Amino acid sequence: MTRSKEIQTVLGYIEMNLCEELTLDKVSEVAGFSKFYFHRAFQKEVGIPLYDYIRKRRLASAASALLNTDVSILDIALTYHFESQESFTRAFKSIYQLPPGRYRSAIKDLIIGGISMNKQNEIKDWIITGTAPEKYLVSLDPNIYHMGSKSATIRSLADEFSNGEFGTIMQQISAKNFIGKRMRFSGFVKTQDVEGWCGLWFRIDDALGDTLKLDNMQSRSIKGTTEWNHYSCVLDIPKNGAIINIGMLLSGKGQVWLDNVSLQEVGANTPTTEFVPEEVFSDHLLNPLFEEV
Repeated sequence: MTRSKEIQTVLGYIEMNLCEELTLDKVSEVAGFSKFYFHRAFQKEVGIPLYDYIRKRRLASAASALLNTDVSILDIALTYHFESQESFTRAFKSIYQLPPGRYRSAIKDLIIGGISMNKQNEIKDWIITGTAPEKYLVSLDPNIYHMGSKSATIRSLADEFSNGEFGTIMQQISAKNFIGKRMRFSGFVKTQDVEGWCGLWFRIDDALGDTLKLDNMQSRSIKGTTEWNHYSCVLDIPKNGAIINIGMLLSGKGQVWLDNVSLQEVGANTPTTEFVPEEVFSDHLLNPLFEEV
């Protein structure tokens, strides 16, 4: 006998109280079950134990707070009932593959307007992360590749996605050897049934982690099913550039493969692809009367 209705009620209660104390006594009372029965019913319906679920939802909310607020890491940790910043950092890194501070600087501003990533999916020298870790699988594919013997792939696992949820594979490189140069990050990409969008991304940060330049291909994104094609992002590295961030992201459902990437200096005759607000945002107010559908 399933208890979907009661479990849905509990899930809604948990969402509304992630910043409050959530005990088995309280949550089972919401469901109207004994603690023993509820514990078994919850794991059967949701697939993981109650406290694991709460922990993952708190980490996901903490990740959102890191990206969308300036609240300190310690305050975020305490808000979501972690005993200390150190315990929060350990738990966060186990899911997102990056400590909170580095995650905040690496992932912010990646999608304008706005990652299960686990140990066996690690790819040497690349960081696997994103905003919805459990909704994507990132791995090496020995069967589909452009050249060599394997490619990197991101595949969606979930049926539903919210705006701004994505998975990414990325690297961070010191900018010191590239100051004043025009650099092109490029690679070969293949897609299958991409319902959201995907693309390469290239961002330059200063020493404090603030974004100086960005191209995420959002205005020329890759969608649907496509064969191997070559894509690139081109940015000038400014004098105060400190960190080069490069990668590929998938937002929403689908699968994408990446192979044969490179970071090369190009001449002044190669145009830059830096994000231009006019290419993404409308220059006038849309649907002011809320009548358009």
